[in-house]
Amino acid sequence: MPEVLQPVQMLDFSRQFAGIREEVLAAIEQVCTSQRFILGPAVDSFERAAALACHAPHAVGCASGTDALWLAMAAANIGPGDAVITTPFSFFATASSILRCGAQPLLSDIDPVTFNLSAESVERRIAAHRGSEVKAVIPVHLYGQCADWDAFTSLKQRHGLLLIEDAAQAFGAAWRGTPAGALGDLAAFSFYPTKNLSAFGDAGLVTTLSADLDERARMLRGHGMRRRYYHDEVGWNSRLDSIQAAVLEVKLRHLPRWNEDRRRIAARYDELFRAAGLSAATTSEGVVLPCTDPRATHVFHQYVIRAPRRDAMRQYLTERQIGNEIYYPLPLHLQASLKGLGYKPGDFPISELAAEEVLALPIYPELRDDEQQIVVDAIRSFFA
Repeated sequence: MPEVLQPVQMLDFSRQFAGIREEVLAAIEQVCTSQRFILGPAVDSFERAAALACHAPHAVGCASGTDALWLAMAAANIGPGDAVITTPFSFFATASSILRCGAQPLLSDIDPVTFNLSAESVERRIAAHRGSEVKAVIPVHLYGQCADWDAFTSLKQRHGLLLIEDAAQAFGAAWRGTPAGALGDLAAFSFYPTKNLSAFGDAGLVTTLSADLDERARMLRGHGMRRRYYHDEVGWNSRLDSIQAAVLEVKLRHLPRWNEDRRRIAARYDELFRAAGLSAATTSEGVVLPCTDPRATHVFHQYVIRAPRRDAMRQYLTERQIGNEIYYPLPLHLQASLKGLGYKPGDFPISELAAEEVLALPIYPELRDDEQQIVVDAIRSFFA
């Protein structure tokens, strides 16, 4: 039997709620008193606050992060006859939203250090592609670290592409001081409850630098209406609930401190792994710690290591009630539902290797030092 340890949860929502309970309940009560439950003043207020936080002139609240990806592309008139390049190492919505627009997803491999989409791989993909026009690239700011935006900006200039940020995991992240959400032509955020900025359910946001794209996204999220009951296009029902917006605006006020706490916890993990003699350059030697690009401001939505014998380690931790998760165990090009894209095992070897090695460990602003010590001690015990 495994030794008895104090359980360490992957994420404990109750700790965050305890610290903001009165603020959140007051905000919800205000919405209930107003009886404005869909869009309305609470959503307007959150959109302004989110746009300010992202240094973006426009922000459009919507029903989910998945809808935000679709809405960003639909606003930019991406559809049948267009191709969009993205990463195979991401959540399913990154690719499925391209299909939902009627466009063709093209995949390119990732950077082996940051796990983000490789601009060099995208360049090769463009050169090799024959068929539909490559209209946009969607880099994912994976685990809370922005993709190499210098490289993608150069790519955009050479090929005349739209850049759409999948910033679902990266509210508050930045590249050379510019926040996620103001880097690309458009950006999509998710506020799913596990995100670093999280709603009490599903919610999403599109930010954009363009007034025209903002106006079109607002029209499309409400059944294609600019005037009530007059439908200029076939849009979608993707309106943001007022209660979710109210909760998000409360949390947004605390987010800079929470993100700083995440960075502090990540740095402490680094120190503990090195002190335990576990840190290594490759998985053949030990645990590979996450790397922060010096040009990036990482928010550590996840703290993800690369580990030898990952699956055995995961079972070992789970048996000891230590939270862990794999983001992501199967790359998109190998998903059964995406067989029609025509990819096969071996097409994206860096993504496939990452899927075999990555393991996310508990990280959230309220995680205690002693809990981090338990996590690292358990991993040291596994290798011993």
